[in-house]
Amino acid sequence: MTRHLLIAGAAIAALSLAACGQPADQSATAPAESVVPDANPAATIPTPADEASAPDFTRLAAQSDMLEIRSSQLAVERAQHDDVKAFARKMVDAHTRTTQDLQTAVGATGQAITLPTTPDEDVSRKVNDLREANAADFDKKYIDMQVDAHQSALNLMQRYANDGDTPGLQAFAAATAPSIQQHLDEAKAIQDRLSAM
Repeated sequence: MTRHLLIAGAAIAALSLAACGQPADQSATAPAESVVPDANPAATIPTPADEASAPDFTRLAAQSDMLEIRSSQLAVERAQHDDVKAFARKMVDAHTRTTQDLQTAVGATGQAITLPTTPDEDVSRKVNDLREANAADFDKKYIDMQVDAHQSALNLMQRYANDGDTPGLQAFAAATAPSIQQHLDEAKAIQDRLSAM
């Protein structure tokens, strides 16, 4: 009887401490935190059904890289500001590597997934709109596109890393998210400088 009372008393004490907000040592029992930083509120939105499967995720990731590469190749030729040109060169190199890493990750899954090699209608339209921008507006239009595109890519990577259906691709998404966050931060800094001119 005494033993039962001691167990019940310990349980009540533990609940009381929790209710008072006393931190407990959770190192051994706490679930592992996500490896992907929650860098933006949009990443906390539940993953849409058309992003959670491996074929859909890889298609969207490949199209995202195509947008980055093609728009940045255009910016290398047409940008007026040195920092915009330098950023564009960096994006061509970085997203070419990301595409190669995605191909490697897909191959390692053993799934029969074929990545797209041509831009879809949305990517083509965005690149064509950028191509038609006049010289005075080009840099701002390119950087605005980069901010939007990197935010979308970051959301995609973070959500798939958390909710995706293929562990190897989840690992790719988790490993890629920090570099996309860095690109987004750089693009926003350039966007701020251009706005101040």
